[in-house]
Amino acid sequence: MINIKKNSALTNTVNDEKFMKLAIEEAKNAPFPFGCVLVKDNQIIATGKSGETNNFDPTAHAEINAIRSACEKLNSKELLGVTLYSTCEPCPMCLSASWWANISRIVFGISLEESSKLFGPEILVSADYLNGKGANKIEIKGGVLKEEVIKLYDRSEN
Repeated sequence: MINIKKNSALTNTVNDEKFMKLAIEEAKNAPFPFGCVLVKDNQIIATGKSGETNNFDPTAHAEINAIRSACEKLNSKELLGVTLYSTCEPCPMCLSASWWANISRIVFGISLEESSKLFGPEILVSADYLNGKGANKIEIKGGVLKEEVIKLYDRSEN
């Protein structure tokens, strides 16, 4: 019998693009160009967009909203095995929330540095840098569908 293994790198790339497209759709329907999708075992467990609760909550980032929703839905503060897909590299607050929730993997479209040039000021502490400061490490991958994400910043194209 021949045992054929799936190419996990190829599978990850296809899935990463599939779920990033859904994060982009979330962002298109948000007051700000940021969207997030949380996935476990190829199933969406939560979505979020920036400013969806109200525009007066400075913590209402897409990632925070999705993490809150997932924890409530699963009745748990543990999101082990979950991949977070975000149109933008998580800011320090969102990376910290991901770390505290034990999210296993983060995939993003554009970096904080790129976002700050397109949208406005950010705290320019990269997710990789901050991730290196914690005891548990989150797998982080950036640049997925970057060109499509950049289009979100020009609302005239949406």
